[in-house]
Amino acid sequence: MEPSRISSLFSNLSFGKKLTISILSFVLIIGAMSFVIYETTKANLTVIADEEEIMIRTHAKTVAEVMEELGFEIGDYDKLEPAIDEKVIGNMSISWKKAKEVHIVINGDERQLWTTAESVEGLVSELQLTVKEHDKIIPSLNTEIQPEMNVTYESAFMVRVKSDGEEHEVWTTSTTVADFLERESITLGELDRVEPALEEELNSEEDIKVVRVEKVTDVVEEAVAFATVTRNDSSLQKGNEKVVETGQNGLVEKHYEVILEDGKEVSRELVKTETTRDSKDRVVAVGTRQPTPTVSRGSSPSTSQTSTSSGSGRTMTVTATAYTANCSGCSGITATGINLNNNRNMKVIAVDPNVIPLGSRVHVEGYGEAIAGDTGGAIRGNKIDVHVPTKSEAYRWGSRQVKITILK
Repeated sequence: MEPSRISSLFSNLSFGKKLTISILSFVLIIGAMSFVIYETTKANLTVIADEEEIMIRTHAKTVAEVMEELGFEIGDYDKLEPAIDEKVIGNMSISWKKAKEVHIVINGDERQLWTTAESVEGLVSELQLTVKEHDKIIPSLNTEIQPEMNVTYESAFMVRVKSDGEEHEVWTTSTTVADFLERESITLGELDRVEPALEEELNSEEDIKVVRVEKVTDVVEEAVAFATVTRNDSSLQKGNEKVVETGQNGLVEKHYEVILEDGKEVSRELVKTETTRDSKDRVVAVGTRQPTPTVSRGSSPSTSQTSTSSGSGRTMTVTATAYTANCSGCSGITATGINLNNNRNMKVIAVDPNVIPLGSRVHVEGYGEAIAGDTGGAIRGNKIDVHVPTKSEAYRWGSRQVKITILK
């Protein structure tokens, strides 16, 4: 090749190289300027995500684009300020609180909810609940909200309690009577009862009554009247009697099962009777010997007797016992038809009609005026039985020697 042509070729190559370098330099300058312009047009933002502060520069147009750019997924119940569709402006501050799911029971009503509250107190405020002094909330108001936390709220109400002789008012959140008694440390004995029943649910202004029930045994001692028996005695003159054995009342113990409610007896049932002392019969000897006739000078034979005269005004000494209208085997109707059941205080005596005629009016020493209106199987000879209103009076009378006068 000719030297001139080689020289021209190298000259052209040098120019092309310079042109290429110039173009590349221009492109780099334009790129750098574009980058500077791009960076300077970004908005400065502060994002507070669950109390973590993040400073970013972005070309995002909306809050949603910012959160997407940061990789945050916004839940339906999350708290985002400003709103997700808000346009981005320079120096904007975005706050995001992620909602937590909690399980809450309000007066037995269960529910699941999402909240952005930081504490139980904030949750209560969100629910517009007013927690009063005696209300019960678990956990406490200042407890920090945690995911899947359980919260229980019970509103208190007042009940009136009657127990052990006292009555007082109590604030409670108990659901049943049994729960209330347990919380108030009120224990029930085996026989005690409560009104309303233990399983009953409590409502406001309820009355609760605890009845203390006792079962005790009461032992009552009662006297058993002795009987009077007679024995013929040929050594005694007919018409005369002699007490051989005075007799003694027996004793029985009656065992009663007694139910007491709050100290007051409500029922009594006889469960056992025990004899602690047997009664002893009163034994009376009755004379059967016929009187021996005697002859006095200048007089005719006569029968010796204890009476001072015959007919009205006659006075004699007799053995007197006592009886009542409701004695064992008695009908209450006398031999002359007097109803002693209807006339408990009437003065009537039982007599031997061969000695004192029935229907006679008499005066008995220590008893008063009476009617000889009754008879008795054991009333023979100089013996009478005076009627008294009660058994206790009959026991007090006993057996005694008295003077009796026939008045009419």
